[in-house]
Amino acid sequence: MALRLGDEAPNFTAETTEGSINFHEWLGDGWGILFSHPKDYTPVCTTELGAMAKLNDEFKKRNVKVLAISVDPLDSHKGWVNDINETQGCTVGYPIIADPEKKVANLYDMIHPNALDNMTVRSVFVIGPDKKLKLTLTYPASCGRNFDELLRVIDSLQLTAKHKVATPVNWKDGEDCIITPAVTDAEIPSLFPKGHRVVKPYLRYTPQPNK
Repeated sequence: MALRLGDEAPNFTAETTEGSINFHEWLGDGWGILFSHPKDYTPVCTTELGAMAKLNDEFKKRNVKVLAISVDPLDSHKGWVNDINETQGCTVGYPIIADPEKKVANLYDMIHPNALDNMTVRSVFVIGPDKKLKLTLTYPASCGRNFDELLRVIDSLQLTAKHKVATPVNWKDGEDCIITPAVTDAEIPSLFPKGHRVVKPYLRYTPQPNK
């Protein structure tokens, strides 16, 4: 059965380009992104891993560890990383799981037979410090992902985990947030001392609390 939001992210041990890891131990008490790729030495995947390499410091600032995976073996990964660094002008500084037996791919339901019968589709899993799934995204092999969107989502998830707000459409870090319906009008002054504005009784905005 497919994993759902709020489920515990399944633990596993795997070989990576940076050695053997136990997933939950490797995550520690921080956040994590696990993202899959159909195959090594393919064009879209090469651009994606390069983009992630360039943004890795931004994820580190947010206490997010990044972990990639495809079903190719370790020696293939290591050769491909050289190509990624060369063609994308980057240095891949995060591990890539080698999963030739598809153990992790099957554990996370990354293989969709009606799309790709023997390779992983472009799956993304964001895992919180509690090891629970906070976000899942699935793209077809033909469509490269937007990694700026992953940063935006992480900012929203981390904000809403600590404050009683939600983020509106197209929200970006630093913009106003929506006060959740569970907060009463009487509670607003103490929870949101920066002030608020009411558009409708159910639509109340406040400046981003952690800025």
